[in-house]
Amino acid sequence: MGILEKISEIEKEIARTQKNKATEYHLGLLKAKLAKYRAQLLEPSKSSSSKGEGFDVMKSGDARVALIGFPSVGKSTFLSLITSTASEAASYEFTTLTCIPGVIEYKGANIQLLDLPGIIEGAAQGKGRGRQVIAVARTADVVIMMLDATKGEVQRSLLEKELGSVGIRLNKHKPNIYFKPKKGGGISFNSTVTLTQCSEKLVQLILHEYSILPEGAIFREDCSPDEFIDVIMGNRVYMPCLYVYNKIDQISMEEVDRLARKPDSVVISCGMKLNLDYLLEMLWEYLALTCIYTKKRGQRPDFTDAIILRKGASVEHVCHRIHRSLASQFKYALVWGTSTKYSPQRVGLTHTVEHEDVIQIVKK
Repeated sequence: MGILEKISEIEKEIARTQKNKATEYHLGLLKAKLAKYRAQLLEPSKSSSSKGEGFDVMKSGDARVALIGFPSVGKSTFLSLITSTASEAASYEFTTLTCIPGVIEYKGANIQLLDLPGIIEGAAQGKGRGRQVIAVARTADVVIMMLDATKGEVQRSLLEKELGSVGIRLNKHKPNIYFKPKKGGGISFNSTVTLTQCSEKLVQLILHEYSILPEGAIFREDCSPDEFIDVIMGNRVYMPCLYVYNKIDQISMEEVDRLARKPDSVVISCGMKLNLDYLLEMLWEYLALTCIYTKKRGQRPDFTDAIILRKGASVEHVCHRIHRSLASQFKYALVWGTSTKYSPQRVGLTHTVEHEDVIQIVKK
């Protein structure tokens, strides 16, 4: 029996097993086996020697955004509208067959947008070049999930399932579990909160399935068995996702209103160019980028060339972006903006800068 058949058998058994106190250990073991087989499926096969066409694109710009969706939902049209790259768009499925990069120029930042080929059901098992598409998506900072507004609910649940089965966790944070494997000895299990979904026995069963003896497993939050398996596997990617419902000109106003009120969702129409500016605003928020402007002594700030950093960046990060030796020669910095109590404020390397701050660095 191959790996795909084993995965199918376990999925069927999980579906027909009732969820209650008596079956929680059995379900936990099944989920552990399922995660193990899926990890084996993602490993490249050693037998295949022929090399195919390269699929990944070199990372460039200040951030990377992956555009994921089923065929013919408007991904290529969207790329052509908001970037200067022309991606072929037609009324038939699978118009895009490889990864097409474009650059969004917004608020002084260059954001790389990747138009990926359409995903079909079963992509995680390798159907329709699905594995290559998902592998590129894992390298992105934010995922834009493009959905057809006329059938968005079905598409959304199928895509979440496909991405979830290969270790991409959308709009979730990493579980707060301390876990360290060791070679021998007993299991040290502890929790700082009351656990309602996991017990010590279930944790031991899952660890036994993976032949792991941890030095210590400390739960700092109430996590489910699935989240604990994610921590054991260690190859999960947690990234923000923006659900974009396209073709809203084909549905009623009540349906548009319902979709727009969903969390992490934006409604647009590429055909009529509706709401694209709001989508870019939301994308900027999800990328959590900040613009910092520099100033030379006795001169006006340079507002034409911004330094793009992540939210929470310090003066030290600004120094490294300007020149790698600047931090070692740093004396102090003068900062104008919302991160200071008064302008200009004299600060050190650890000061956290905020969006559109102006900084002047003084060397020793």
